[in-house]
Amino acid sequence: MDFELTKSQKEIQKAARDFAKGEFDKDLALELDKTHGYPKEIWQKAGELGFIGMHYPEAYSGQGLGVLENIIVAEEFCRKDSTIGSALILASFASECLLRFASEELKEKFLPPVAEGQMLSGGAFTEPDHGSDITSLNTTAVKEGDEWVINGTKTFITNGGMAGFYSVLCQTDADSKPPYRGISMILVEADREGVSSADVGEKMGIHMLATSELVFNNVRVPASNLIGKEGKGFYQVLEFFDESRVLIAAQGLGIAQGAFDRALDYVKQREQFGKKIAQFQVTQHKLADMATKIELARLITYKAAWNYDKGRIDPKLTSMAKMFAARTAVEVADEAIQLLGGYGYMTEYEVERFYRDAKITEIYEGTKEIQKNTIASAVVGKIK
Repeated sequence: MDFELTKSQKEIQKAARDFAKGEFDKDLALELDKTHGYPKEIWQKAGELGFIGMHYPEAYSGQGLGVLENIIVAEEFCRKDSTIGSALILASFASECLLRFASEELKEKFLPPVAEGQMLSGGAFTEPDHGSDITSLNTTAVKEGDEWVINGTKTFITNGGMAGFYSVLCQTDADSKPPYRGISMILVEADREGVSSADVGEKMGIHMLATSELVFNNVRVPASNLIGKEGKGFYQVLEFFDESRVLIAAQGLGIAQGAFDRALDYVKQREQFGKKIAQFQVTQHKLADMATKIELARLITYKAAWNYDKGRIDPKLTSMAKMFAARTAVEVADEAIQLLGGYGYMTEYEVERFYRDAKITEIYEGTKEIQKNTIASAVVGKIK
């Protein structure tokens, strides 16, 4: 069992670290967080340099790399800046639904602009009345000739209103029993007539990312926009979640490491009662606990990514990684604020923003309670 990254993976890690160091400006981050602006120029540069969609095949402007390489970049980006990093790693959100299931025609049309930093993508799964329950939907798609006619509302959509297209879960067979067997996934271009969006309102964190409600009012798309097979949308999104949970775990891991870095630097410089804060045993124990949690989160996150790249889809493992890394992000960022004291509460010192950005990792892509359900189901198995 080899826990060492390969030479090429280390080079990717260094390249991501150098890019973030050179492009993620602190003052810009603070300004964009305040104004809720999107780091457009940094995103476009990241696309040009191949940091987005690197797990796509080269035919779609990717690098033919794996999920592990993708999360190495995600960790480094979020470590340098929790908000800019999150915006960049989610620029291609849900595009994997196309990558894994769509027709060649849809892949060739939509994946290259995402990978090249020319177009954002989004996944429209959550509904106002259903939340984490996607086993039945109010959003419908009815076949009329060679078109789908879509009606419904989705909410909490990452990149909503900014993405060029959305992978939308729709109920295509209202009579199916159970209902999830009648769910399909359909690509909807953002500029289709009848598509509208509205910001969901002020958020606790991730201020640079648009989070919107999407309304589909008699939206017509070609029948060829169906992603994969009709009636398989529920199963497709579950498989997508197994991949996306690892990305969110890496987001949490990077945020935790970034908060730790700042806290460590502070306590090694700050003096109280005649000596550096880092010299107090209570501080050292806090740092030891934080470092241990981060290392454990990294191990399980990397293992989940490696396992996926081996072709083994393991919902238990990906849920463990997402749940633990997200919890680590929240706990480490919280402790980082405590170590900085009053300064930790101030915007200038960044850890308060890392804390605000950390919490969402316990919510989206399935709450920690949903992850526990998945883990428990695998552990307990079928009871006779």
